[in-house]
Amino acid sequence: MGFGDLKSPSGLKVLNDYLADRSYIEGLPGVKQPLSKYGPQNVADTTSAKAVDDDDDNDIDLFGSDDEEESAEAKRLKEERLAQYEAKKSKKPALIAKSSILLDVKPWDDETDMVKLEECVRSVTMDGLLWGASKLVPVGYGIKKLQIQCVVEDDKVGTDMLEEAIVAFEDYVQSVDVAAFNKV
Repeated sequence: MGFGDLKSPSGLKVLNDYLADRSYIEGLPGVKQPLSKYGPQNVADTTSAKAVDDDDDNDIDLFGSDDEEESAEAKRLKEERLAQYEAKKSKKPALIAKSSILLDVKPWDDETDMVKLEECVRSVTMDGLLWGASKLVPVGYGIKKLQIQCVVEDDKVGTDMLEEAIVAFEDYVQSVDVAAFNKV
């Protein structure tokens, strides 16, 4: 019984003929059998020990399955590097989300003291709020609005809170609009 040398055309033909009316080659599960135990009985075993020994050159493990010592060493090295990374990461300060806001503060009329209006706006202090540059921008009919820049920490200061605090100066401020809002 056997298929012969499966590297030769005659061995492949015997295997092909054998599988023509079968879906698989029968064998004992879990028990390795010599090649000559499979297939039809009238085929001589043309595989030799020398041919089998020549096949040892193809036993290269392309997927790199290591033995236990290398695996344990790689695992230890990986854990060490992860610990170093976590230690380095914990030393870094957490990034604080900030936004740059440009506000348009509109006065009641052309007689509103714009210097006093700006002083009132800058008097608003909150944790996470930093006032920046400002300028007066003409609106029309001699009325100017105050355009002022500020940087806020998103977790501490919201635009609604900021607008409410500025609009609280009712004698000077008619309304506040957000002209520009950018994440920093």
